[in-house]
Amino acid sequence: MISSDLPGTGRGVDLTQGEEEVWSVTVGPVPAGAYRYQFWVDGLAFSDPRNPATSESNSQSWSLVLVPGSEVFDLREVPHGAVASVYYHSRALGKPRRMHVYTPPGYESGEGRYPVLYLLHGATDSDASWSTVGRAGVILDNLIAAGKVRPMIVVMPAGHTGPFRFGPPGDNAFERQMAEFVTDFREEIRPYIERTYRVRDGAAYRAIAGLSMGGAQTLEIAFGQPEDFSAIGVFSSGVFGIAGGFGGQAPNSTWEQEHAAALDSAAQREPQPKVWFATGKDDFLVETSRKTVEMLKRHGLNVDYRETEGGHTWLNWRDYLAEFASELFPAG
Repeated sequence: MISSDLPGTGRGVDLTQGEEEVWSVTVGPVPAGAYRYQFWVDGLAFSDPRNPATSESNSQSWSLVLVPGSEVFDLREVPHGAVASVYYHSRALGKPRRMHVYTPPGYESGEGRYPVLYLLHGATDSDASWSTVGRAGVILDNLIAAGKVRPMIVVMPAGHTGPFRFGPPGDNAFERQMAEFVTDFREEIRPYIERTYRVRDGAAYRAIAGLSMGGAQTLEIAFGQPEDFSAIGVFSSGVFGIAGGFGGQAPNSTWEQEHAAALDSAAQREPQPKVWFATGKDDFLVETSRKTVEMLKRHGLNVDYRETEGGHTWLNWRDYLAEFASELFPAG
C-alpha cells in the first residue's frame, strides 16, 4: 500500500503486482505540488529507496515527489537564496534545538540589512517542513526575482518541543508544548536571529505567520507583544477551541479574556498591524478561523480574511505564503 497526501489516495491505496513482479499504482491527474508518500509492507512504513528527496515531520521521514506546473514553486532559472539548518542550544528548554533559515540571493556577499518573517509549521510537522514540502525557499526566490516580494530573511523554527501526538480531550500536551515554544521563541530564537543575521530593526520590518498549530502559536506570540510585529499571518487556523471542541465542549473564551488589553492596544496603534487570515472552505478549522476573525474585529482590528477552495493541505498553504509575503514590508 502507498500512503500519501496525493489527492485521491485517502488513507492509502493498494499496489498491484504486474509483470516481472513490479508493484505499482496509478493516481491522478493531480494538481502541481509537492507531495509526501510512504510504502507500507506487512504493517511497516518505508521510504522509497530509489528516491533521495525526503521531507521530515515531527516523528518520521517521508519520500517527496514534485509535480511540476506552478509559476510559484517550480525551480526556475532565477537567482537563488540559501536555506540553512541552524542549530542552537536553548537555555530556556535545556537542550539543543534546530531551525531552518532562508537568506535571499546576494545575502552572503552583501552588507545590507533585511526584514524578517518568522514562519511556523503545523502539528506533527518539523522545522524542515516549510522548506521541503512547503517549497518556501523556492517560492521566495521566484517572487523576489519577479519583483513581487521584497528580499527578506525567513526563519522557520521547530514548533514542537518534543515528540507530539494528538491526545484525548483534557490532554495538556498541546498546551504544554505551546507554552514551551512561545518561551523558546521569545528567549532564544528571536534573540539568536537578531544577533546573528543582518536583520532590520523595528516592528515595520518584522512579521510572523503560521499554518494550523503554527497559526495558533502566531496569535499567541504576536498578541503577547503586539508592538513588535507589523504583520500577522494565520493560515488555516485561529484560536483553538474558540468554536467549541471535541465532545460538544463549550467554546473557549479564555484566550480573548487573557489577551483583551493587547488586542485593544494593537487596534489603537497607528498604523495597525496587518492581520491576514486565509482558510479553505472545506478545512476542518474553517469555523475556528471565522470565529477568531469575528473576535479580532470586535476589538477594532482590521482583518483581511479570505476563504479559498480546498481543505487543510499544502496545496493551499504554499499559495497563502506567496500571497501574504507579497504584502509585507515597506520599500527602502
